[in-house]
Amino acid sequence: MGEFTADPARQGEALRLTCATCGQANRVPQARLAQGPRCGSCGEALLEGKVAELDPTTHDKMTRNDGLPVLVDYWAPWCGPCRAMAPEFAKAAKALPQSVRFAKINTQDHPKISTRLGIQGIPLLILYKRGREVARLAGSRPAADILAFLRQHRV
Repeated sequence: MGEFTADPARQGEALRLTCATCGQANRVPQARLAQGPRCGSCGEALLEGKVAELDPTTHDKMTRNDGLPVLVDYWAPWCGPCRAMAPEFAKAAKALPQSVRFAKINTQDHPKISTRLGIQGIPLLILYKRGREVARLAGSRPAADILAFLRQHRV
C-alpha cells in the first residue's frame, strides 16, 4: 500500500504523536516515522501497527493533537458485530503502521464519549485529521473496506 506515506515535502517537520499508553505528547520528525519511534516518557512504541486501547483523556489528546490521522473504533464487548470486526480492524492497522494511528474505545466503559460525539450505533469508525473529525463509517467492515475508506479520504 505505497500510497499511504508521509508527505515527502514535509520530511523535516516534526509530528506530534500522543502515547496511547501514558498520554505523553511526543515530537517525531516525519523522516523517522519508519524507524519505530518510542515514547520519551514510558518507552512504549508509538507506531507499531497495532490497535491502541484508549481511555477518554488519551482519546481526546490523540484525536485533537496528533500529526497523523487517527481512526477510532467505537465499540462495546456485548456487541457481536464489534467483536467480529476487531480482527479486521487489526489487519488494517498492520497495513498502515506509519501512516494512520488505529485506536479503539469501549463505549460501555466510557458512555460519555458516545453522548458527546452523538454516537447512536456501534461499531462506528471515526477518522480524525489535524484535530477535526473528517468522516464516519458505520457497521462491521472487512479490512479491505476500512482501507478503502481511508483511501477515499486521502489518508
